[in-house]
Formats: sequence, C-alpha cells, structure tokens
Amino acid sequence: MPALNGKTVVLGVTGGIAAYKSCEIVSRLRKAGAKVHVIMTKNACEFVTPLTFETLSNHPCVTDTFARPERWEVEHVALAKAADLFVIAPATANIMAKMAHGIADDMLSTTVLATRAPILMAPAMNTGMWESAATQENLQVLKARGVHFIGPEGGFLACGDTGAGRMSEPKDIVGEIEHLLAIKQDMAGLKVLVTAGPTREALDPVRFVTNRSSGRMGYALAENAQQRGAQVTLVSGPVSIAAPAGVKVVPVQSTEDLYNAMMALAPMQDVIVQSAAPADYKAETVAAQKMKKQGDEKLVLTLVPTQDVAKAVGEIKKAGQVLIGFAAETENLHENAEKKLNRKNLDMIVANDVTRPGAGFDVDTNIASILADAGVEELPLMKKTELAQVIFDRAMELRGK
Repeated sequence: MPALNGKTVVLGVTGGIAAYKSCEIVSRLRKAGAKVHVIMTKNACEFVTPLTFETLSNHPCVTDTFARPERWEVEHVALAKAADLFVIAPATANIMAKMAHGIADDMLSTTVLATRAPILMAPAMNTGMWESAATQENLQVLKARGVHFIGPEGGFLACGDTGAGRMSEPKDIVGEIEHLLAIKQDMAGLKVLVTAGPTREALDPVRFVTNRSSGRMGYALAENAQQRGAQVTLVSGPVSIAAPAGVKVVPVQSTEDLYNAMMALAPMQDVIVQSAAPADYKAETVAAQKMKKQGDEKLVLTLVPTQDVAKAVGEIKKAGQVLIGFAAETENLHENAEKKLNRKNLDMIVANDVTRPGAGFDVDTNIASILADAGVEELPLMKKTELAQVIFDRAMELRGK
C-alpha cells in the first residue's frame, strides 16, 4: 500500500465493543508503513487497554488531556497538525454529536476539533441509536462539512439486535484510508462542471414525469473532483442526498432548467461531466389544475421531446474542454453508447447496463464501460466513489494529450 507508506494516521477510539477491532486497524496500518498515534476516550479504556495500542503502534497512547507529555508540546495541537488523516473507529453516537456541535471536553474531541486533516469516521452503535433523528441529523451536518464515513454495516449486533450499526471490517476501513490518502491534487486550478440526478417534467400542479436516478454517481464525481483540487459546480436535479462540502450547487427541476443552466455555465469550464438523467419527454400541455380521475375512462397524454442538453453542450464545446457523457442502457450497450459519443461531440462516455445487478439506479455500485477514441475499457463492479476516481483519471489523461 504505497499510499500509506510514511503517512501519519491519528486514530481515535471511542467506547464501544467494536474497539477491539481497532487493534487490527493499527496493525494493518503499521504493516503498510504508516505511523499511527492512538487517542482513546475514557470509556474506550473499559474495552481495550492503552497498553495494547501502545504495543501495536509503538507510540504512547493518549488518554488524558492533562497528562504531562514526554517532551514539551501542546499534545492535542501537535497530533492535530501531525495527522495526514484523522480516523475515528469506532465512532459512537456521542462523538458524532460532539463533533457536530463543536464540543471539546476530552482529548479526542479537542484534538479532532483542532485538526485540519481529512476525517474518516466508522460508526458503531445500536440500531436504534443509529436510526434516531438526532444521529441522522448529526450525520448530515458532518457530511456537509466534508467528514468521510464508512459504514455502519447491517447484521447481528453485540446488544442482540439485528440491523444497521455494526462497524465496518478493519480491512475495509484500512482500504478506505488508503483511498483517501491516495487522492491526488492533479485538478488544482481546473473548473469542473458535473450534472446529477433526474429532472421532473410537470403534467399538472401535483404530478410529473421523472426517472429513478438517485444522483449518487454525480455527487461522487463532484466530491472526487473537489478532493483533487478542482473548483466544482454541481448542477443537480431533485435528490435526497447531501451535497459534498466545498461544492457550489445549482438546483434545477426540469430539463429546460438544466439546459439553461448548462448554456450559462458550460463555456467557463475545463471539464464537464454530464451524469444527470434528464427526462427525454415532457407534456405538450401542462394542465393548470389537477387532472381528475374520470371513472374507467383512459387518460391520454401527448408527450413531446425535451431539449437534448448533452448535444447542445457539445455544439458549443471550446478547444481544450473535455466533455464526458453517460449512457444508461438496457440493450446493445456499446453500440448505443458509441452512437451517443459521436452524436453529442463527447470525448468520452461512461456506459452501463442498468439491468445488471449492482449497476442499476439507487445503488452505491456500478459496472461500467468507458468508451473513447482509444477504444472500450470494461470495468468490474466497483463503488461509485471508485468509479468517479477512474473517470477523472481518464479525463486527466485526455487533457494531457
């Protein structure tokens, strides 16, 4: 794991039964060449002894805000500055609440408040605590600030319940740590425009035509570009997920809204990724009042085509711009995607067969093929966050040509 070699990871361990798994996290990080400093809360010491982490990390385990350090320094500030990545595993509901509200009343909460390093949290708690309104609100607050999360997973919990709340496995947490530390800053100074989510085409004041797009792919792309240093604008249809921190969001409803936003924004961009799923048709006439059901009488709707936004963006493409499109297909994947690639003046298109398990709408994974002048690159099943990184890797290769 070259991304971990020589990196400093500060690991916060809070009071939950999953604290024993954190020992394996330290061991795996050390074997990969990372320097690990552990901060334990008082309650965490009831589950695992500080000596265990000191032996595994080869560094003193910090538990007391007022303990005298071996050499003089303000320890919470020193660790906050030293961290390349700050990890909290397990992360209890308590530490999430403290971080969301800026409470610093022990060594861990004080240090994480002082750090400017990226933060990764691996929640672990009872299902009821995880699903509570307070925890979910704190989760959204922290995500909006740029905190990364892995898990929790579903399964049998130590309390006897079955459901969400089990901490992710150490190997997966270390894999996410490696991913976060491997993110390059190769897009610094670039302006990137990403579209995401569905559009809605009104039929009457209460009904509309739309599709099943969740926006997850577009939001993953926006987050990856922002992490790589780009200035990111996210043009988003109506979705139920929080926007990545540091990303400018332009909300749209209809395909016409999307068209207008893209015509205004596209000329200033270096890279444009159109992962939104705009409706292809809209009502020829929108009813002024709610359409009433008339017994068994059929309702006939006349639909007309919407603007082809991707084609319009391709027609005003500037020299040096990289245009990337998406093709969600149910048949003839590569053939249909190649037609879109050429017809819409794209440099690259990401195609996926939405009928395949793990590649459809409203899931966290995808199975994609990337088509460009160089040919077809078929990718395996992967998380959308991982696919976002591959897409921008290929975009940067195109810019270098």
